[in-house]
Amino acid sequence: MAATWAKAPDFADQPARRAEVQSQTIADKHRYLEEGLTPLRCHACRSRVLVRKTSSHQTSVQWTDNPAAHCPVYAELAAKGSAPGRPDPCPSLEKTIKWAVDEGVIEVP
Repeated sequence: MAATWAKAPDFADQPARRAEVQSQTIADKHRYLEEGLTPLRCHACRSRVLVRKTSSHQTSVQWTDNPAAHCPVYAELAAKGSAPGRPDPCPSLEKTIKWAVDEGVIEVP
């Protein structure tokens, strides 16, 4: 049998362990991609995003739709060939997030 490289073992020969790992992977995915996200609408363009703050310096933003379809700043960036948030974020969305933190809408641990 030829050896293959894998980032992590697949536990193919240990079905119970494999099921445990798959279950934890689902839980981790939920924790990192969904848990703690607060729905928020940009005060300028009304785009809906999901926001999580894990510190005063870190912000996670997940768009619920294509940002270029709703936000004029991201539409302009897309027209120039840039991806949303790279190299520049939307100043209006940043202000909305700051407002939400200041008002207690979004908690910062």
